[in-house]
Amino acid sequence: MEDLLLIGVLVSDSIPREFQVRGMRREAEEVLSIELTPCAGTLPEISPGSHIDLHLGNGLVRSYSLMNSPQERDSYRIGVFRDPGSEGGSKYIHDHLRVGQLLRIDPPRNNFALHEGGEHSVFFAGGIGVTPFIAMAAALNARGHAWTLYYSCRNRSRAAFMDTLQRLAVDGGGRVEFHFDDEADGRLLDIRGIVGAVGPDDHLYCCGPSGMLAAYRDICANLPPDRVHFEYFASDAGLASEGGFDVVLAKSGRRINIPPGNTILEALGAAGVTVPYSCQQGICGACEVKVLSGVPDHRDMILSDAERASNETMLICCSGALSDELVIDL
Repeated sequence: MEDLLLIGVLVSDSIPREFQVRGMRREAEEVLSIELTPCAGTLPEISPGSHIDLHLGNGLVRSYSLMNSPQERDSYRIGVFRDPGSEGGSKYIHDHLRVGQLLRIDPPRNNFALHEGGEHSVFFAGGIGVTPFIAMAAALNARGHAWTLYYSCRNRSRAAFMDTLQRLAVDGGGRVEFHFDDEADGRLLDIRGIVGAVGPDDHLYCCGPSGMLAAYRDICANLPPDRVHFEYFASDAGLASEGGFDVVLAKSGRRINIPPGNTILEALGAAGVTVPYSCQQGICGACEVKVLSGVPDHRDMILSDAERASNETMLICCSGALSDELVIDL
């Protein structure tokens, strides 16, 4: 997913990090599919909903959802939409990435896991947000579970992977409903009507632009939170850059002041502290750290309300502090 959505980071010396671009294909207007094969080693098992971080040649790191079925272990497959507001991620891929090039890729993480026990899953996809549902549909087919995908785009020319989705529906217990705004007189997908008709045990998933996700979350607000799942393209919450507090690194005892205008991640970087990160928006989970004391000002789009209330972890690329001091496990 463009410029992205720390649960279970896979870390092992045996997991490949260097990959070659084996194939690129245009799937729709401004959408490319890309196949990436390891230069050596064996790929880990991939859980549906996972994403990977690509280290691009322009120095950026960007996260993209994997479309792999659980059985696909020889390469990673992603879809990339050329976002007109791209700060260098999707634009670089479309303009400069070519077959044969080498990339470093971090192991998969999953902040958007498929619920194991759901007999019927309902997916809402907006544009390139359809990519994680390709993997989920394949996994549900393998389990013999039913699923329905509502795939919304501005028009047919922007709808990628239509043939793949229809084939998955035929092969398993799935159904795909396409919605194109220009063919519906500009009307948006009726998420409220669909949610109102779902079964009491159905699990709901949404991935798409911020407006779609905001509507989905509002409509699902009265449903049990363990049945409502979502992943963002980009954050709709502002970064906590007010500063004016200290961060203490528990492992070294080092105290670092976070000045106004800086996030915790920026201040740590300026102090020479290396921390994994990718999206810098609180949507990928790469910079999640344990909080040992203090009260974070959570601004991420990953942690649940319960996780935020516990204050056990935080994402330092976007979140700040409500206390004068934070002690974190670094």
